[in-house]
Amino acid sequence: MSDIALNQEQRTAVEYRGGPLLVLAGAGSGKTRVLTARIAHLVRHHGIPPERILAVTFTNKAAGEMRRRVAALLEREPTGLWIGTFHSLSARLLRREAPRLGFTPQFTIYDEDDRLTLIKRLLERGGYSQRTFPPRQLQSRISAAKNRLETAEEMGAAAEDKFTRVAAEMYHELDRALAIANAMDFDDLLLHPLTLFRRHPDRLAYWQRRFDSILVDEFQDTNRAQYLLVRMLGEKHRDVCVVGDDDQSIYSWRGADIRNMLDFQTDFADAGLVRLEENYRSTQVILDAANGIINENRNRLGKTLFTSRGGGPLVVQVSAADERDEAEWAAREFRERTATDHSVYADMAVLYRTNAQSRAFEDAFRRTAIPYRVVGAVSFYERREVKDLLAYLRLVVNPADDEAFIRAVQVPRRGIGAGSLRTLQEAATRWGRPLLATAAIADRIVDLRPLTKQAFQDFAALFERLREQLAGGTPAELLERILELTEYEDYLAAEGPEGVERTENVRELLAAAAEWSEELDAAESSTLVERFLQSTALLSPDDSTAGDSEGVTFMTVHTAKGLEWPIVLLAGMEDGLFPLSRAVETPDGLEEERRLAYVAVTRAQDRVYLAWARARRRGGQLMPSFPSRFLDTLPPDVVEERRTSGVFGGEWYRKPSVAKSWLALEQTEPAMESQDTPRYVKGERVHHRRFGSGVIRALSGQGRNLKVTVDFDDEEVGSKELLAAYAGLERDVESV
Repeated sequence: MSDIALNQEQRTAVEYRGGPLLVLAGAGSGKTRVLTARIAHLVRHHGIPPERILAVTFTNKAAGEMRRRVAALLEREPTGLWIGTFHSLSARLLRREAPRLGFTPQFTIYDEDDRLTLIKRLLERGGYSQRTFPPRQLQSRISAAKNRLETAEEMGAAAEDKFTRVAAEMYHELDRALAIANAMDFDDLLLHPLTLFRRHPDRLAYWQRRFDSILVDEFQDTNRAQYLLVRMLGEKHRDVCVVGDDDQSIYSWRGADIRNMLDFQTDFADAGLVRLEENYRSTQVILDAANGIINENRNRLGKTLFTSRGGGPLVVQVSAADERDEAEWAAREFRERTATDHSVYADMAVLYRTNAQSRAFEDAFRRTAIPYRVVGAVSFYERREVKDLLAYLRLVVNPADDEAFIRAVQVPRRGIGAGSLRTLQEAATRWGRPLLATAAIADRIVDLRPLTKQAFQDFAALFERLREQLAGGTPAELLERILELTEYEDYLAAEGPEGVERTENVRELLAAAAEWSEELDAAESSTLVERFLQSTALLSPDDSTAGDSEGVTFMTVHTAKGLEWPIVLLAGMEDGLFPLSRAVETPDGLEEERRLAYVAVTRAQDRVYLAWARARRRGGQLMPSFPSRFLDTLPPDVVEERRTSGVFGGEWYRKPSVAKSWLALEQTEPAMESQDTPRYVKGERVHHRRFGSGVIRALSGQGRNLKVTVDFDDEEVGSKELLAAYAGLERDVESV
């Protein structure tokens, strides 16, 4: 295409019209540019209308960005283009096909919390202990089965233990309860289209004709259901372009199957293959480090990233005393970068393997007044007051949504206790009615007190009034009406200062609903409120942030996929943490952890820091740590090793030519080991970050088993015997 700069491989991928196509796109190789240019090329040069193109992404943010880029290339809005996540596009399809599957087009989408609450209720109804059968574990087991396309009956038949048998029973009961509630969970959004196509071949034929071209981003992250949807929709016209990177497949825990990339080449035997290996993001030093890590993997299609950005600062591998020391060093280093390189904090990121690691960094950056934001924090739409009001909206749209009823009927308080709610649920089960319909005839339930009967009937009558506004009303108008009729804001105000903040969130919800808009499709029969609820239900925690938008970004490596920053610090590079201890139990698990490390390193444009702590707190205990095995795979000539001042002896630098992992150093003979072992002297004053200052009174052991007895100045602390290698002791300034 003449209107966008492309290298030769990118141009081949954009203009390819020889049938199915697999684009193997390395990190930073411009795959979004290729996808958007290909869509524009199909419209402009091949006359395919946007409404006959299906483009699938993995995040709402990516879908929005792609639509904007396509619009810029076409110089007009791509009206009718089906672009979005698998879940959002499947939901859109199912709104039209729901009656064929026994649902109404107004079905509710249950998020993870909704499903978990329902499973807890089903366990209680079945007489099972939540301690013996943890609901979250059951939910995970059921979700995994659905991702494998395994039915409840198949799961039960193959069960070899009590937990799996109960999981299969809950799976069956969950499906039954969802059907009664006219609801689907996230997994169902992918499974129900497959069921539709198997039961109704005419509908499969219709949807195959509906699209002339299919494009799929992040193909390595598809699960089995997603792959089958792509294959079934594209097997007739065969104009299917999938873009992915097997080296960035990091979601097996939620069903992603890297084998789909190989299966694509089998199922579409005539598929073309284009490799995008030129990286436009990182320096060659960073790519050398990343290639060193990923080259250890055996199960890969194979490619080697290169760039025209030669050289660059060395990758800094830093050893810290503990997680607090690691975070404090990061804060100092980032501040130094702003002073010497004129970098800005918004260009920096701290990535970690688990969310729990953010706490130490938040503490350190808050103390040093460095702005930061945490991505993947509690979503706005997960807040209590927001979920309360969305429950009202859900129940207006879908009167059979029992989970929404249970939440809404209890806020504001109406004099309905847990016992009365159980009585209503029992009556609803006997009569085969949803809870809202049962509440409308609560006067027939003999076990309820007269005031409670009236409260239930008043609640049901409230929804009759609200439903009158559904057809022509906007989400914001309906929310305003709910607030007016329920006096919900007065209810929050009674909570005091916390209620004031919650009221502000209610106002923010109204603002979000008012600003919300969606491209209208003449073929769409759903109301604005239904589409608004769908958009909120399909938001992920990754879409939420908390903190200063101009600050350093904190997030997990999983969340960081697809993003980039000039400066990246990867924290917690220790065996047992990265890679996780449970992952190293299988070759596949270790390879995925290695891919995750590769993803982390390739987020950086200019500088990478890899930090590890000699000790880390686990369950309140300070436990020794060892450097990640991934650090051993880094080419020595691209690494500069340092240790923080928190590690006894002060900050130091090791030349790249003699770079060696601490794990290897620990395995050498004692004479060599002692060169880097802190030297302590009885009578010397030292400082411990937790216990304060004190005097060394005794020494025992040697090497990494050296123990130091310190009499601390604080009488409440007294005398402590510490393992020197992990104590993080510093010389007290008074002794210098």
